[in-house]
Amino acid sequence: MNISLPPTLKDFVDHQVQRGEYASSSEYVRELIRKDQQRTQLRDLLVAGAATEPAAPATSEYFDALRARARKKPAAKKRR
Repeated sequence: MNISLPPTLKDFVDHQVQRGEYASSSEYVRELIRKDQQRTQLRDLLVAGAATEPAAPATSEYFDALRARARKKPAAKKRR
């Protein structure tokens, strides 16, 4: 796949690569696509959630129970 960019966008991508965070312009574009996929998935989940009826009222007891559940979960492992 080839992508054509106007000079200003090409310069921006080149600058991002030169900063050292990405090995190539392809890596930068792949990262943008991944982020867009995640954003789209999150949006879809939010829209689906907004379309459903709440299972229970969001009372202070509900949030207390939610906090208690969150405290019991082990911390997520960092990716290397």
